[in-house]
Amino acid sequence: MMTHERTTSPARGDRMRGWRIVHLVLLSWVAVIGGAQVALGGWIVALGGTYMYVTCGALLLIAAWFGWQHAGRREWLALLAAGLVALIWSFAEIAGKGWPPSWIFDLAGRVGLVLVLLFATFAASVSTQYPSGGRPRRAVGGVAVLGVVAIGAYVAIAWERPVAAAVGAERSITQAAATNEASLGADAWRAYAGSNLGQRFSSADHITPANVSRLQEAWRHRTGDLPPNERVFFSSQNTPLKVGDNLYLCSSSAQVFALDPATGEQRWHFDPKTPARAMESLFSVACRAVGYHGAPGAAACSERIFVATADGRLIGLDARSGTPCPDFGREGVVDLTEGMGLRDPGFASNTSGPAVVGDMLIVGQQVSDNQRRDAPSGVVRAYDARSGALAWAWDAHRPDSRAPLGPDEIYPRGTPNVWTVISADETLGLVFLGTGNSGADHWGGDRTEAEDRYTAAIVAVDLATGATRWSFATVDHDLWDYDIGAQPTVLDIPIDGQTRRAVLLGTKTGSLFLFDAATGEPLRPIERRSAPRGNTLTGERLSPTQPQSTFYPNFAGRPGAEPERLDARHVFGLTPIDAAWCRIQFHRMTYDGIYTPPTTDGLGMLLFPGTIGGLNWGGIGVDQGRLIAITNHSRLPNHVEMIPRAQVTDRAVGDGGARPDQDIAPQAGTPYGTQRPIWFSPLNMPCIAPPWGYVAATDLQSGELLWSQPIGTGFDSGPLGIPTRLRIPMGTANVGGPLVTASGLTFIAAAQDNYLRAFQTESGRLLWSARLPAGGQATPMTYVHQGRQYVAIAATGHQRLETTPGDYLVVYALPDTSP
Repeated sequence: MMTHERTTSPARGDRMRGWRIVHLVLLSWVAVIGGAQVALGGWIVALGGTYMYVTCGALLLIAAWFGWQHAGRREWLALLAAGLVALIWSFAEIAGKGWPPSWIFDLAGRVGLVLVLLFATFAASVSTQYPSGGRPRRAVGGVAVLGVVAIGAYVAIAWERPVAAAVGAERSITQAAATNEASLGADAWRAYAGSNLGQRFSSADHITPANVSRLQEAWRHRTGDLPPNERVFFSSQNTPLKVGDNLYLCSSSAQVFALDPATGEQRWHFDPKTPARAMESLFSVACRAVGYHGAPGAAACSERIFVATADGRLIGLDARSGTPCPDFGREGVVDLTEGMGLRDPGFASNTSGPAVVGDMLIVGQQVSDNQRRDAPSGVVRAYDARSGALAWAWDAHRPDSRAPLGPDEIYPRGTPNVWTVISADETLGLVFLGTGNSGADHWGGDRTEAEDRYTAAIVAVDLATGATRWSFATVDHDLWDYDIGAQPTVLDIPIDGQTRRAVLLGTKTGSLFLFDAATGEPLRPIERRSAPRGNTLTGERLSPTQPQSTFYPNFAGRPGAEPERLDARHVFGLTPIDAAWCRIQFHRMTYDGIYTPPTTDGLGMLLFPGTIGGLNWGGIGVDQGRLIAITNHSRLPNHVEMIPRAQVTDRAVGDGGARPDQDIAPQAGTPYGTQRPIWFSPLNMPCIAPPWGYVAATDLQSGELLWSQPIGTGFDSGPLGIPTRLRIPMGTANVGGPLVTASGLTFIAAAQDNYLRAFQTESGRLLWSARLPAGGQATPMTYVHQGRQYVAIAATGHQRLETTPGDYLVVYALPDTSP
């Protein structure tokens, strides 16, 4: 009797061995990830967190075991169970957060790698058992094709593309408001925010929602100003001025340029030769604005441009030639270091530019954060724009701003400074200051009552005398670096049927406060909310309550009625491993909301919103006619650890130390140093899920949030600093402000991708975008010259934000149709 034996061909055997090797490699990765999840998940459980990492990890280990045992169906069931558990858990947590924008990135980070690995392992397992094909192999191939098609379809649909403007009824424009702003002139941009009112608004209306899609680059200028060495971090953050027939801008090291507004041709250039050593103390070397004073005339220096340098010089230049004005200060220079008692060059300097108010130059300054309690004074000084003579000096500890310093006397050390852009209203004779902190951000046990009164505050001072008219502290005894970064904005607004002159203030804590400009009376409700107590640091005290504006949306995180509060569901990672690492850190840090006290317990505290906000120096754009406020803010927490003095070996600036060399910010003169990096995973990605940045519009009359959306894509950034080249809106950290025009457009760059965008102010529709040659961490401006409207932005990048560095001013306009 004949018997028939089943034989395997050599080719078929080779295929089976090849697929088995692939299968075993994939199973090894399944086991590694599963084991890591079990180990890290066990730690999370011990810290009181979720069991899901342990559960998913155990299922992966079981699947790997069955795979090694050739147990096909049991392996497949275990793989399926692991995938389903991960998906169900992910959807449950994301839904529990209210399906935030960009949730798809959160989902992809939670399960993307795992699902791809599980599917690849399943496919390899099937191929070992069906090497010649068959229905199972065809089913696997079909699922793979469907997955690729689905991902491709999502990318195609979600890809950021400008759309046509919506056609419909527009918000009515109040005539009084429109007239007020139109008087500024569409052809001019005379201060950092257009005017000293700080509105970032222009009455220019040649570029409209209907034609903005035709906007194209008109010209670009390169300053040639790049960092002198790796210890200096550049980010010019400059907004040019347009006065008469000239465009004036400054670069990071305070070089000044006068350009032809139509062509970009350079008319003159002034280089103050700022020493590199003086720039090392700065977190980021900026020159946000120059100041302009004067009126056209035949005499030299009848028009002047003012610039401040990192080494403490206030320089007055002839606006027509760029040469120093000999009758200003000493041969064109006022020494801002006088009376400061500086121990190190650049320790205190002006980076936001002088505010020119009438015939006065108002100059604040920044002080390198967290170096020492007895840092240079936070004094704000006013100088005569013609002579450079000191008119007054305001400081938290100076009751008489006009009192001269005595022989060898210096301004009080360590007082709250004003590093952001200063606003003013000449009709009221007031200057509006947004203050920072005393010399140490995160410990204030020895702060005086006057320091607390003027910390993180808005202060209205008399233009003529420097006397305080009114003030309001937006944070009581600030221990979180919630200083005022956003420039105060002056506007007219109807309140109870009466038009009131008001000041709108945005804060890092996400609040929008509205005050009567003349008296400081709150025009919208402010509530006192209970604040966390916790364990206090040595010698420290805490405020039991904190103020919160409740009429407008809060922008501390996701825009809403209340400040966003994080929990473990917000933790993010690109893989289960770094996500678990971040979750362990979350459970080991102290976090009790926006005012969690600094601590030495565990891994310190989670600071959210972080040190860049909330709302920061880019400020608020106000469409005064439509009464809409445009804001942009970041959503990134910091990991703050307080280091006992005995463990701090880093030397402070002034004691021979230098900021680029420090691992710990010394806070010399206090019981603690501090470390406060942005909370990143080992893959250099934020440890909370996106969006990490928003742009939004608020109705200033009703308080309604009109729209909000993530701003920025991962096109120029990504894990480990590798750009993803995906232009899908996910929301990135953003530095820079909006420009609002009377035609209903909002222009903004700011995000970590190199794009300038134009949105419809009322709807939030993206109508136009343009690729920039470097990061656009600056506020754009616009002007009309010879009948043509231009939009300009400094594209110089931000080294600390890790955007593309450059030295560009890029200017856009509609196509020129003139003969």
